[in-house]
Amino acid sequence: MHPAYSVIFFTTSSGAGYGLLFWLSVTQTLGLIPQSRWFAIVAISLALILVTAGLLSSTFHLGRPERAWRAFSQWRTAWLSREGVVAVATYLPSGLLALIWMFAIETNATVWLASLSAIGAFVTVYCTGMIYASLTPIRQWNMQLVPVNYLTLSAASGALLLALLMGLFGAAALWPLSLTLACIAAAAATKLLYYRAIDRDPGKYTAEMATGLKGPIRQLDPPHTRPNFVMREMGYEIGRRHARRLRLIALVCLFVIPAVLTLATMLAATLSPVFLLLAVATAAIGLFVERWLFFAEAEHVAMLYYGRRAA
Repeated sequence: MHPAYSVIFFTTSSGAGYGLLFWLSVTQTLGLIPQSRWFAIVAISLALILVTAGLLSSTFHLGRPERAWRAFSQWRTAWLSREGVVAVATYLPSGLLALIWMFAIETNATVWLASLSAIGAFVTVYCTGMIYASLTPIRQWNMQLVPVNYLTLSAASGALLLALLMGLFGAAALWPLSLTLACIAAAAATKLLYYRAIDRDPGKYTAEMATGLKGPIRQLDPPHTRPNFVMREMGYEIGRRHARRLRLIALVCLFVIPAVLTLATMLAATLSPVFLLLAVATAAIGLFVERWLFFAEAEHVAMLYYGRRAA
């Protein structure tokens, strides 16, 4: 599939934002959030900014962005619509939580709002992953590991942002670093399992199945004399051509370097904001490469018509 940069930014930005919102909400319910008004304001503002920027960028991929609101009506059958509904609904508890922290309001509703925000963040990211996992024509997406990958990557990026913010505000504690390492390990494991699964899958459909002929068969002439829209969008091959190299870059930048820098933070607390800032920067690069490759490696079954052996 041809990668759309608006969708790449949407999934990475909103994923990190929802991950940060989830961990902020969990720390609030557990009573672990730092007793700093400015920390709470900056942290939840960053989470909501990342979420909003990502959601808005997703409309740029539409032919008629002004009609995006119509997608909300199909929540019974479409994961895209469910994602939109849950994303909007999550703004209510998280927005109220932001106001409570901003004005330092003492209320028993804080824990309930934090719990609803955490649930909303989790469900929204799951729906985002299911948008792709529900597409049967693309074998690299039509698997349950896809929403799991989205959830673990969101958790890892959110935990890394939380650890950075706590370091910047001087809230010295080992648990955010331990949480970050655990999330990075989980995300790395699920990503490696995903790569292993798609590499071992030969494809459910073949040209023989598409034509009803006994194989092996080969195409003598292309169906078109020049590339068309389907071939440009569905037959993108650059990602598959450089997949191994890009996978290595993604794994190193997204998992290895942030994990090493997080461990270094535990050993050198005085430089923790510097190390964590570098970890966030390299993770952002790795996440962009990983998400670009997620789209670029995808093979659509329609390419069987254009001579692809299996999909």
